[in-house]
Amino acid sequence: MPEISRDEVAHLAKLSRLALSEEELKELATQIDDIIGYVSDVQKVDAAGVEPMSHPHNIQTTMREDVVKETLTAEQALDQAPAVEDQRFVVPQILGEQD
Repeated sequence: MPEISRDEVAHLAKLSRLALSEEELKELATQIDDIIGYVSDVQKVDAAGVEPMSHPHNIQTTMREDVVKETLTAEQALDQAPAVEDQRFVVPQILGEQD
């Protein structure tokens, strides 16, 4: 398996706009090599016949019945609001405030 060179890590750092010291470049090259080695080890495992799973335990999602219930009317929802305009809550503007 080819090793990741310091120059390749430097190139990736430049593309990522990361300023790395020489020591960090060498350390990252070693770490990336280790990660590639771990992935290679996992790829060697014979997983034929193993079903893919998203969770190690069989989880059943319990869903409730979708029942239509009465909700508040617009007037009821806005009844206690400090400020209302055109059947909407009026709140202080926080983005794009103008002086």
